[in-house]
Amino acid sequence: MLTSLNPLAKLAVCCIWLIAAVLVFDPRFQLAAILMPALALVVLQRTSPLVLLALMVPFGLFGFGFLTTSLLFRQESDFAVRMAGESLFSSSEFSAGTTLFLRALACGMISVFFALTTDPGLFVRALMQHARLPPRIGYSLFAAMQLVPDLAGEAQQMRLARAMKSGGRLRRIPSPFELMSLVIPLLAFAIRRAGRTAIAMEARGLSPDAPRTIMNAPEFHGRDAVFVAVSITVLGLCGLATLGDI
Repeated sequence: MLTSLNPLAKLAVCCIWLIAAVLVFDPRFQLAAILMPALALVVLQRTSPLVLLALMVPFGLFGFGFLTTSLLFRQESDFAVRMAGESLFSSSEFSAGTTLFLRALACGMISVFFALTTDPGLFVRALMQHARLPPRIGYSLFAAMQLVPDLAGEAQQMRLARAMKSGGRLRRIPSPFELMSLVIPLLAFAIRRAGRTAIAMEARGLSPDAPRTIMNAPEFHGRDAVFVAVSITVLGLCGLATLGDI
C-alpha cells in the first residue's frame, strides 16, 4: 500500500515530520515520531520489527552520544536545558540528553520509513516529471544506482579469481590488506564505467533545453491526498497533545 504512493507525497510528509521532530523539544512528541512511522511500516508494509530494530542501531549509537554527553559530561546546550525544564517531564530520567537521544531515533525512523517504502527509480522519475529535475542529473543518478551493485559484483569476481589463482580459500570477510589491494582495480572499473556513461548520455541527447518524454513516471492520485491529509492530521494531534500539557 505505501509503495503505491507517489514518492514526492511521501517526501513532503517525511520532511514535515522531520522539521517537527527538530523543532518540538519534548520526549513524548519524539516517541510519537518514532512509533507512528514504525506502526505504519509494521501494519501496512508488513515490515519485520526486527528489521526496524536493526536499522535503528546506527541512529541509536548516534543518539547515545548526545545522551552520554548530556548526562555524563553535563555539556547540554542552554536551549536544551531550558526546554527540558519547561517540559512536564523535568526529572533526570527525562533530561535534555534523553530528548536528544529520542530525536535521533525519530529522525532515523522517519528516514527509514521513506527508504523502505520508496523505489529509487520511481523517485528519480517523479523528480524529473514533477520537480523538473534535469535529465542529465536524473540519468547520472540512474547510472550511480546501477554502478553500486556492479562494483560489489566486480569485487567479488576479483576475489574469486585471486583465490583460484593462489589455490587458497575464499574468505567470507576480506582482510584489510585484501580490501586495500582491490582499491586500484575497482577505481579503474569505475573510471571505465564513467566514460561509457558519458558516451551514453551524449548518444541520448541529454541537452538541458530539449523536451523529453519520461516513461513510467508516477502520477498523483487521490490516495496521495488522503495520505498527506492523514499524516498532517496525526502530526497536528501529536503536537496539540504535547503543547496542551505544557
